[in-house]
Amino acid sequence: MFRFAHPEYLFLLLIIPVLIGVFIYTSILKRRKIKQFGNLDLLSELMPNVSFIRPKVKFYLQLTAVIILIIVIAQPQFGTKAENVKKQGIEVIIALDVSNSMLAQDVQPSRLEKAKQLVSQLVDGMTNDKIGLIVFAGDAYTQLPITVDYVSAKMFLSSISPQLVPRQGTAIGSAIDLGIKSFGPKSNAGRAIIVITDGENHEDDAVGAAKLAADNGIVVHVFGMGKPDGAPIPIPGTMSFLKDKDGNVVVSKLNEEMCKSIAEAGNGLYVHADNSNTAFRAINKELGTLAKSDIKTTVFSDYNEQFQSFAILALLILLIDFFVFERKNKVLSRFKIFDLKEKVTNK
Repeated sequence: MFRFAHPEYLFLLLIIPVLIGVFIYTSILKRRKIKQFGNLDLLSELMPNVSFIRPKVKFYLQLTAVIILIIVIAQPQFGTKAENVKKQGIEVIIALDVSNSMLAQDVQPSRLEKAKQLVSQLVDGMTNDKIGLIVFAGDAYTQLPITVDYVSAKMFLSSISPQLVPRQGTAIGSAIDLGIKSFGPKSNAGRAIIVITDGENHEDDAVGAAKLAADNGIVVHVFGMGKPDGAPIPIPGTMSFLKDKDGNVVVSKLNEEMCKSIAEAGNGLYVHADNSNTAFRAINKELGTLAKSDIKTTVFSDYNEQFQSFAILALLILLIDFFVFERKNKVLSRFKIFDLKEKVTNK
């Protein structure tokens, strides 16, 4: 397993576009100043030792070295020793509605974005628990099999959108059925499915699926997203809203009765998610009441440092940069390394 011991240093890579922008800007200014003295082709004859391509080569060498050095300080490592460990925790499957109605903005910034924030909070609050992620609209799909890899859970979460599911609709029952099948072998650990939806179920028997989950010892909690009064559904990339076949704007409303019925059948809790953290705290409290049991997982207990290879590569690049002069060198110019490139550049 590959990892960075200090991934926070990778944010330093954000300076790379800035450095490129500054270099391009200064190059343009330099070229403009030279043009003030006359035609570049004529001036190049008067400045035989001046190179237009070498500064670019030196910049890109230095830029590459900076990128590699940032990777070095982030401390890349490879896992070398895997161990099976037992931790006390629960198992949770999150079923997230990604139908178009979740784009409605009666909850800020939208129902879907608020739902993703709730999932992120739930993941952040976990330590030894297992988590899985299912997305659903007209069909249900496993986005992340049940795991203790919280980093992957957050990574997959950021990419979720309605485009993940090709067929629109709201098949809550299918999502719960898939959630039941997604748990690992039977254990004494408490199990829960958290459905995050606006409750506009048009596809299947969601209440029956929740009852089946409860019969299998799985609690079904429901986050209700949106407001009963509803809101129009924006069309991404436009200023328009979704309309029906008669040209009327579609208003998507939270179906609280459906959400409550699902939670009741699943022996779980229904909470209305708004712009506060009340819903998160309520569900988190319920998860805390589930029985914890030994959960087996594989972790890497020993890592080999890999930064030495990157450091050597950066040193080699800097050495090459040291021997590349901005002006033409009488000895090295015999090899005509840059002449062809400069001719193309000048043209």
